[in-house]
Amino acid sequence: MTAIVEARGLVKRYPGTLAVSGVDLEVPEGEIFGLVGPNGAGKTTMLRMLATLLLPTSGDALIAGESVTRNPQAVRRVLGYMPDSFGVYDDMKVWEYLDFFGRCYGLGPARRKRMIDDLLELVDLAAKRDAYVQSLSRGMQQRLCLAHALVHDPQVLLLDEPASGLDPRARVELRELLRELRTLGKTILISSHILPELEELCTSVAIVDRGRVLAAGTIAEIGQKLRVGEVLRVRVLGDAEALDAARAWFEGQPDVASATLDSGLIEIGFRGDEAGAAQLLAAAIASRIRVASYSPAATDLQELFLQVTDRDEATMGAPVV
Repeated sequence: MTAIVEARGLVKRYPGTLAVSGVDLEVPEGEIFGLVGPNGAGKTTMLRMLATLLLPTSGDALIAGESVTRNPQAVRRVLGYMPDSFGVYDDMKVWEYLDFFGRCYGLGPARRKRMIDDLLELVDLAAKRDAYVQSLSRGMQQRLCLAHALVHDPQVLLLDEPASGLDPRARVELRELLRELRTLGKTILISSHILPELEELCTSVAIVDRGRVLAAGTIAEIGQKLRVGEVLRVRVLGDAEALDAARAWFEGQPDVASATLDSGLIEIGFRGDEAGAAQLLAAAIASRIRVASYSPAATDLQELFLQVTDRDEATMGAPVV
């Protein structure tokens, strides 16, 4: 897939602090791509450099083929940015707020009217068109700020901690809105330290810590790179004696490092590949083990994050400064 966002050797240094340390990153077109990391990992600094709000100390990034350092105005035409602390003008009505930014982008009256109607419908604020911004709930203000980022119909959206401070219902509404924007052809780069949110939403992620990208790809790809083999979970029919016999059989097979029984499930530490896992299942059935279910254990984003950062701590030692 074509990368619409590319960072090469991106560095941001402040006196005594290396905030971003030589980041290389590619975001394919049409993805919802998550920057995962704790507070202070460098996510916001990365997004601000991509948004042309901070000049990199060194390195460069391309947004839809335009350089953030050499041609920032061209980047801004194809980019929408929503910061982590959004600002709204309280004494404006909702439609006036969007109309103001439409004027800033040079949109004519007819186009502004269509844009306002379409965006308010998209973010489900049409009923609040004539309400003052200060009367909106936080979730509504968040959706209004997202509409603001879409005023000029950008190809790429950069969203910094968009779910921060939202209640559960507002988070669900925001997730559905971002999925809809993806179906409309937008590429979305979103940062968050709320890992379950990104796991449900993102097609790919980059794990970020101490200003560096430690791993990137789909959750499955990162998990595959991190470990040799995988964990298989097998449910076997039968009484306690049959379950224990099945566990012992699995433990004795080649490429099986361990087999433990827990609540009726046999958990297998398997060193082989997918073909080997298929052969193990066939051999179990041939040995008259009554296999009811057989699948790899799912690896969640939180587990991957802990594995990646633990490895980095062991490798790097003290934090980068």
